[in-house]
Amino acid sequence: MRVLVTGAAGFIGSHLVDQLIREGHQVAGVDDLSSGRAANLADAIRGGAAFHRMDVTDPEVTELAVGWRPEVVCHLAAQISVRASVDDPVNDALVNVLGTVNVLEAARAAGARKVVFTSSVAAYGIPAAFPVSAEAELRPRSPYGASKVCGEVYLDTYRALHGLDFTTLTLANVYGPRQRRDGEAGVVTIFADALLRGAPTHVFGDGRQSRDYVYVGDVVDAYLLACGNRGSGGRFNIGTGIRTTDMELHALVAGAIGSGAMPGHAPVRPGDLPDMVVDPGSAKDGLGWVPATSLRDGIGGTVDWLKQASGGQQES
Repeated sequence: MRVLVTGAAGFIGSHLVDQLIREGHQVAGVDDLSSGRAANLADAIRGGAAFHRMDVTDPEVTELAVGWRPEVVCHLAAQISVRASVDDPVNDALVNVLGTVNVLEAARAAGARKVVFTSSVAAYGIPAAFPVSAEAELRPRSPYGASKVCGEVYLDTYRALHGLDFTTLTLANVYGPRQRRDGEAGVVTIFADALLRGAPTHVFGDGRQSRDYVYVGDVVDAYLLACGNRGSGGRFNIGTGIRTTDMELHALVAGAIGSGAMPGHAPVRPGDLPDMVVDPGSAKDGLGWVPATSLRDGIGGTVDWLKQASGGQQES
């Protein structure tokens, strides 16, 4: 199978590229390296993956796709910061809305069979009930969430107009090796890096905000399943269905490191959701996907990677 991956040098994208190469697929990756790291793709490139440095809003994406003719496009490139979307909603829309339309045009022009789209629980906004079903109403409360909803609307439109199939994966809080330690989304890595250095940590508000944490290796499995014929035209929650508070997460990370440090408290950030946990049942039924990695084991693997990366003065 020929697969084009946008956001290929990023945290999730690079793991996906690695696994596609391991399974014998042909892969072309696109990334502007604004947040992704070329080093994340070193092994995949040695294994035969092609890498193209370009922005997803660039018309050259269509030229690449038409020339390479992928069967599937996995679209992971995005502006992923809720805080940045609140501060600069125009840039958020440029990358996440116009960039998605550009990728859909590239897939259509290349005759691709399917687009696997990356959405976010931010699209649900503040849900009426937990865990959140994949059929729940989309009521975003941040420009980032709104941009993901726009992407889903365009997917449905392209399917109706052009017969371009899609599967949407709505990701809970993904964590694991290669996640950046300087961003707002990688709280596991942020906590672990600070605790390993003996630096102070903090939670927002009273620390009782909760999230659904899913390991990156399990997420990659969902993408691989979605690249097939299952999940046509559907949205699937990729999470564990387990709610973990910020304080509980901090305790798990500290325990993996062997630290007794307690976090401080900072004001709640605008646009942040107080709680989020998803129901992954539809992913089991529609894709055959279930999460396999416990939070404790996933945190342990992430801490081990961070120790090695820090020792080698590397960053992902």
